[in-house]
Amino acid sequence: MFKKILIANRGEIAVRIIRACRELGVRCVAVYSTADRNSLHAQIADEAVCIGPPATKESYLNMNAVIQAALNTGAEAIHPGFGFLSENAEFARLCRDNGIEFIGPSPESIEMLGDKAAAKETMNAAGVRVIPGSNGAVSSMDEARRIAENAGYPVLVKASAGGGGRGIRRVDTPEELEAQVTAARQEAKNFFGDDSVYIEKLLVDPHHVEIQIIADKQGNCIYLGERDCSMQRRNQKVLEECPSPVVDDALREKMGRAAVTAAKQAGYYNAGTIEFLVDENRDFFFMEMNTRIQVEHPITEEVTGFDLVKAQIEIAAGLPLKLKQKDVKMRGHAIECRINAENPALNFRPSPGTITALYVPGGPGIRIDGAVYQGYTITPYYDSMISKLIAHGSDREDAINKMKWALSEFIVEGVDTNIDFQLEIIKRPEFRNGCYDNGFLNRYMEERKKADR
Repeated sequence: MFKKILIANRGEIAVRIIRACRELGVRCVAVYSTADRNSLHAQIADEAVCIGPPATKESYLNMNAVIQAALNTGAEAIHPGFGFLSENAEFARLCRDNGIEFIGPSPESIEMLGDKAAAKETMNAAGVRVIPGSNGAVSSMDEARRIAENAGYPVLVKASAGGGGRGIRRVDTPEELEAQVTAARQEAKNFFGDDSVYIEKLLVDPHHVEIQIIADKQGNCIYLGERDCSMQRRNQKVLEECPSPVVDDALREKMGRAAVTAAKQAGYYNAGTIEFLVDENRDFFFMEMNTRIQVEHPITEEVTGFDLVKAQIEIAAGLPLKLKQKDVKMRGHAIECRINAENPALNFRPSPGTITALYVPGGPGIRIDGAVYQGYTITPYYDSMISKLIAHGSDREDAINKMKWALSEFIVEGVDTNIDFQLEIIKRPEFRNGCYDNGFLNRYMEERKKADR
């Protein structure tokens, strides 16, 4: 096992990794920007290193600064968390070149599966059904027109190196295609430094279901059930649950085996998530793979009792998986609400500022993954998510009821949050009945706008 790990991230995921390190008896090094000088992760780590000013390109995305911090502190491994450098093959290779273990998959796997277009080619080779569209990045508008016509409108133009809902454009008619390809390329270039895009058929209002896999360096790979991430606003996940209300045991096994087959095809190790779209006929299609830990990993941990972050570290250290597929048991139901510092009434405008009062709920089945405290100042430089509220119950109804009262008890003053909005979703009959899909929240927001006019 490593003696010291550097955490190349911030906020709640950095705190989560620090706690895993504590349990494993590993010392941890935090890195922080000048804007995060008073952040929780920088305060509770064994060591903390400032790596630059607030701008992410000069701090959390500054590969050389992160590597140098690891070398200066004697860290043997780097955990990238999610976002930032977590799916950057160049960074993973830079770690390897400097004798530092990257806690994640190999750079070759990241290139093969992290690039959305290349991942489709890999899935095809593994015999996993993919959404109709381009087999890789489109090279010209003529090719884009031909592929869109063959797939059938509506289609989606998506950034090959995308994530977090960025670089995605819906195209309903041939006349819109060129403008939307241009817009998607520009956004992809701005956010990911890569303007390549691919095209796929738009499945109208499916369920977004993802399979969590974990694989060691000895070739063992298992799946840990699924998460339903269909509650999205403009391609941004708002709420997730495990298991999915539309997945039964037979479909879960079929999707899980497909995910494991694909991971083995790519020689994948460490944690990863394969995302599928499930249509009204319960047919599923590969969408993309995230070659990192996911924001919503806690609900899988609650239902399976398996610590994914500790497993990531153990696998990176060369240890084999402690579980076999037959040992994985789904116990109860879990829901996660992302608590953001934003104002839903003002088109979800971010709300930086100082938290003047804070009370977080507790009790049986309630978990908080967060990094804020009373007196903490939320800066405008980073993502608006400040906490994740997780409720675990004996069944779906129990989990919903626990989440309902937990949201009602959650108090944050000094900044606006989406807590009341999350409570509104939880109370909706469509959610309580499990009768929602990928387009539900967008339709609901449009209905609210019309009602307010």
